[in-house]
Amino acid sequence: MSSWVDGDPADTLSVKDRGLAYGDGLFETIAVRSGRPTLFERHLQRLELGCQRLGMAFERERIVDESLRFAGQMGDGVMKLILTRGDGLRGYAPPADAQARRILQAGPIPAYPPVNEQHGVRLFPCQTRLAQQPRLAGLKHLNRLEQVLARGEWQDNEHAEGLLCDTDERVIEGVYSNLFLVKDGGLLTADLSRCGVAGVMRAELLHQARELKLVTDIRDLALSDLAAADEVFLCNSVYGIWPVIGYGQLSWPVGPLTRKLQGIARALLDI
Repeated sequence: MSSWVDGDPADTLSVKDRGLAYGDGLFETIAVRSGRPTLFERHLQRLELGCQRLGMAFERERIVDESLRFAGQMGDGVMKLILTRGDGLRGYAPPADAQARRILQAGPIPAYPPVNEQHGVRLFPCQTRLAQQPRLAGLKHLNRLEQVLARGEWQDNEHAEGLLCDTDERVIEGVYSNLFLVKDGGLLTADLSRCGVAGVMRAELLHQARELKLVTDIRDLALSDLAAADEVFLCNSVYGIWPVIGYGQLSWPVGPLTRKLQGIARALLDI
């Protein structure tokens, strides 16, 4: 079993699919442990928000049923859940009778080097800038060309992730991660109302931090905020948390709050 399309095993897709033609759709990348999708409710919440923004049907019960059955056959791995607007004729206008297509794909857990989690990573200074589009900001939509271009900027083993800024030079996120700064015992993370992906691990860590009575601040970040941080870390819903130890000439220790939240993230993902 490697993929399902609309609830049935399949390894082909219609060439008329609007996800292929226009990137007209959404996706979620979900870690599966012992047949159970992790942080599943948060993934569903983001997917539903994306469907509302794009004007697509969100068949929650069907999506949940298919995803749980698919994950149950996987064991451990990564499940990619894709929703497209389905088939359409040539032209941008969404078909009035569009039937959303559900695609599930199974893959292995990525073999990231343990050093990333244990000792931290360095960030590559990406030159690709994120365009600002508030209607799409925060969503995991199918158009990932900015990330593709950014990830193509480095091939060395020194950098495990890249830092992305927007067209006004605000610090936004990593290529496939969200970014947190620790300052004076509190957490700062970027405002994602113009661009960027609102990650589910980011949302969960903000919730966990508030439960711990930590100060959290979501606002515009500049490179000067990065330079002034006491600790820096990345997060996503597959690997959890990686400390950041360097960016250009800047460096940070792997600090106590990063380690505390790292333990929480590991528990959430059953790592």
